[in-house]
Amino acid sequence: MRIIFWGTPEYSVKTLEVLKKSDHDIVAVITQPDKKRSRGNKLIASPVKEYSIKESIPVFTPEIIKGNIQLISKLKELSCDLFIVIAYGKILPKAILDIPKYKSWNAHASLLPRWRGAAPIQWSILEGDEFTGVGIMKMEEGLDTGDVLVEKQIKIAKEENLKSLTKKLSDLSAELFLKSISEIEKNKNGDINHFLIKQKDLKRELKYARMINKSDYIINWENTSVNIYRKINALYPRANTKFKKKNLKIIKIKILTIDEIYNNNYKFLSNKLKPGFIIGLIENEGIVISTKTDPILILEAKLEGKNISSKNQLIQQLNPIIGEKFSD
Repeated sequence: MRIIFWGTPEYSVKTLEVLKKSDHDIVAVITQPDKKRSRGNKLIASPVKEYSIKESIPVFTPEIIKGNIQLISKLKELSCDLFIVIAYGKILPKAILDIPKYKSWNAHASLLPRWRGAAPIQWSILEGDEFTGVGIMKMEEGLDTGDVLVEKQIKIAKEENLKSLTKKLSDLSAELFLKSISEIEKNKNGDINHFLIKQKDLKRELKYARMINKSDYIINWENTSVNIYRKINALYPRANTKFKKKNLKIIKIKILTIDEIYNNNYKFLSNKLKPGFIIGLIENEGIVISTKTDPILILEAKLEGKNISSKNQLIQQLNPIIGEKFSD
């Protein structure tokens, strides 16, 4: 199959790498233009572009997609069988989706129609979903509304964070795309549409995974310990609070249940204090904070201008006082 690959972040690279090593022909790659991603305002290429250059794959970085006659003309000239799209970052119009012989296909990191949209991995953790997965769907103009060719679900582990789950789903996307392309190729003289499943027939709740915004990263200490735990994992490693007027990213925590407190003979102030207060310091472990429900133990954090610290180093670095308050 002659394929044009559309993708931008690190998440997309695994699929591109697997396709490049297969017997398919990657004709070109379309990715987002270089962006200023560092303090020095230096233009940085996307991970997909970096990989493509390394592998000598032709790369295009159009600023505008919709109504770009020159791009459409170039895509038609390349005469490919499939567009493979994974986390490209822009909605593709019908005039582009219909160009390849066997249409355009997308890998979406959720169990559709649950978590259509920009941040499905984050929202699956934030909402405490037991399972997630990847679906390969035939693309149409709607937002993640296409019919599904193949999907696979995986269990979300209790300690899963954004980094670990993204890696699993990236690997799964590559695996399912190889399988899907094989199915499309096998049925190219027939009608692949016979094998597609409409999302309404999947009998799942329709939910939208809106983009994560700046305010989402701020920890609300008046929330439950479970919701705080989910936020820190879902937005890893960027969930944050203020401590002594400095930004503090909370990297890893543990919920201290009544049984855990009793079994470890932990001694600290009552968790009946208002949420967000330091109620204990546990040597070689970390700092205990009150919440709406169970207290939490901060195991790893990153203070503004410092490296990530943990255990006694974290306690020494923050120099916390029992009774001090974290702000949101």
